[in-house]
Amino acid sequence: MEEDQELERKISGLKTPMAEGERKTALEMVQAAGTDRHCVTFVLHEEDHTLGNSLRYMIMKNPEVEFCGYTTTHPSESKINLRIQTRGALPAVEPFQRGLTELMNVCQHVLDKFEASIKAYKDHKAGRKESTF
Repeated sequence: MEEDQELERKISGLKTPMAEGERKTALEMVQAAGTDRHCVTFVLHEEDHTLGNSLRYMIMKNPEVEFCGYTTTHPSESKINLRIQTRGALPAVEPFQRGLTELMNVCQHVLDKFEASIKAYKDHKAGRKESTF
């Protein structure tokens, strides 16, 4: 129960900027009455298939996850519903957080490789210009 309250504090702190100082929650955790912490729907505002599919993939790599899927509510709305159901005693919040962390690590790795390739290209191009003079 204490973990749930801590998660609620974290989630309530995730806000996206709106018009004139108004802020909207970026992430909501929806749980049907009478259900446990092993089956949860997360509503991610201002997101689409780009995050939904990649996050679903990262979460499904966890063997403790029984189900993970997402839907977009409507093409004119930019939010997704991500549902996670786990096996055993693992609460659904943990694979969600782990999936986000792993996805950020993958994105950082791709960015690092991309920047290194750009630098190598520019160095090679500069070296070629010097040798032609």
